[in-house]
Amino acid sequence: MTLPDPDQPFKRYMMTIAYRGTRYHGWQFQWANYLWKGPKPKPGHGIPTIQETVARALVEVLRHPVNLVGSSRTDSGVHAKGQLAHFDTDKTQIPPDDLRRAINHALPDDIIVRSVGPAPHEEFDAIFWTARKRYQYYIWHALDRDVFNGDLCWHRWKPMDIDAMREAAKRFVGEHDFKSFARPHHGRGSTIRTIHACDISYRQPRMVISVEGGGFLWHQIRIMVGTLVEVGLGRFTPDDISEMLTAKDRRAAGSTAPPHGLYLQWIQTRTTPFTEEERAARFRD
Repeated sequence: MTLPDPDQPFKRYMMTIAYRGTRYHGWQFQWANYLWKGPKPKPGHGIPTIQETVARALVEVLRHPVNLVGSSRTDSGVHAKGQLAHFDTDKTQIPPDDLRRAINHALPDDIIVRSVGPAPHEEFDAIFWTARKRYQYYIWHALDRDVFNGDLCWHRWKPMDIDAMREAAKRFVGEHDFKSFARPHHGRGSTIRTIHACDISYRQPRMVISVEGGGFLWHQIRIMVGTLVEVGLGRFTPDDISEMLTAKDRRAAGSTAPPHGLYLQWIQTRTTPFTEEERAARFRD
């Protein structure tokens, strides 16, 4: 292993990553346990995750251990167009575009680094500097499934009332308690979240449900999407959304949409560090 150059201090770098999550068990590194049914990982390796795959590519290029931190812990099978991450390196003499190309050369075809370069501030943190995130959920609304992109969209064939879905989507906007739209045992101290936008783009057979917010609970967007689809199918009305939010009970909301239609579209960051009070509040959430 190459030792760090004492005359070249470590510096924080920020990167944007896109990936097709089909073959991976989410972003977060995971050791194999008794539930793992796939091939036995190599010694020192976990099961296939985005974080481990990118971190190993970084080590191959930088020749020193790397702690890669991602903004969003996407679930197994979920995709990303703009995941945000940071790492520290002393290889600051490498031009950013050369570094990006070298990392991409070490990555598999279903992961690519869109950008990499020095972080905007020495205190930058991909988790704590995140201000907003936008997710997209892709539904293939046609009688026949999309045979070429089945792992990239959710196939729904029954007729849906798009106007009712759009009206229901408006009820999510604002600050609400989303306990009814979170998977039980989500591990968060607060279930209050703010949704800045929830809209539906539809040109048959493609339907895209976009949700923008400051942060989300475990499976929140997938439950929101599953519920909106049930509104479209006539199982719920737009007015039912308000009642679900008031109930604060997971059983009151609709089903959970499958992960393979979900994409992390982009992440916006702050321009200044968090204060100690803001950090403490974020840990509580």
